[in-house]
Amino acid sequence: MFSTLMVVLPIFALIFAGWLVRRLDVLGDGATAELNRYVVYLALPALLFDVIAHTHAAEIWQPGFIAVFGLSSVIVFAATVTFRLRRPLPLADAAIDGLNAAYANTGFMGFPLALVALGPAALAPTTIAAIMTVCVVFALAIVLIEIGLQAEGRRSDLVLKVARSLVRNPLLIAPALGALVPLSGAAVPLPAETFLKLLGGSAAPCALVALGLFLARPRVSDERPVAATALLVGLKLVAHPLLAYGLARAFGLPPLLLHTAVLMAALPTGTGPFMLAEFYRREAAVTSNVVLVSTIVSILTVSGYLAAIR
Repeated sequence: MFSTLMVVLPIFALIFAGWLVRRLDVLGDGATAELNRYVVYLALPALLFDVIAHTHAAEIWQPGFIAVFGLSSVIVFAATVTFRLRRPLPLADAAIDGLNAAYANTGFMGFPLALVALGPAALAPTTIAAIMTVCVVFALAIVLIEIGLQAEGRRSDLVLKVARSLVRNPLLIAPALGALVPLSGAAVPLPAETFLKLLGGSAAPCALVALGLFLARPRVSDERPVAATALLVGLKLVAHPLLAYGLARAFGLPPLLLHTAVLMAALPTGTGPFMLAEFYRREAAVTSNVVLVSTIVSILTVSGYLAAIR
């Protein structure tokens, strides 16, 4: 419990910092959107490029782990989108909710937790989980959001408009360009690598501060989307890890890979869904609640799982 608390404490501190500076009126109404645009257009693309550029196929080629974590994430994402469309919700909002249920906070919490709980050997599969989360699940959500937004605009040339939006999206362009580095056998020059690490290192803290800014904004009404928040938190913290565990047993993963897959799936919702909700100007109240509540509740669920496997 204590080790888990030490990992999540900086997350709450960054969210609180954003909340405090907005409450004190140090940052104004437009700070949330502008800080989020900085993350989407600069910081996160730099982080994605850097991660992919330094990933070697031999280090992360774990077919069983890839199948288990990838399938569990995609199944939860697809099932959530399908269910939320029946509400009915617009496709763009349903895609963000799917991300709320399947986007694990692998980058900010996954690595320190894996190192503390499972040791250095768990870092390689944790890298796989992080890559799949930000480059597969995240990309699927962006594609669906773009399709939904273009369809809302009743564009006759829907496929062309979606394709244009996707090829201009920095969150898809950056990892695609990063993949060219190991494929070509080239190396990132030292000045460029320093630039990427400095810029990419600001992605997670800025996203968390932006979340705090959003939470500090006055609510239009007292209505709280409790049911939607509870559903998505339950899917993320219960359904996702249970599915990962079942698939890991079915694929016969060894204990280290099994526990890493379940631990990564059991992580709370990261800030990716909130960034997309703000970036595409969709309703972000449910998303911000899911990120906050799932992070708090995960202290109990993750600690309980780690205690059980020990």
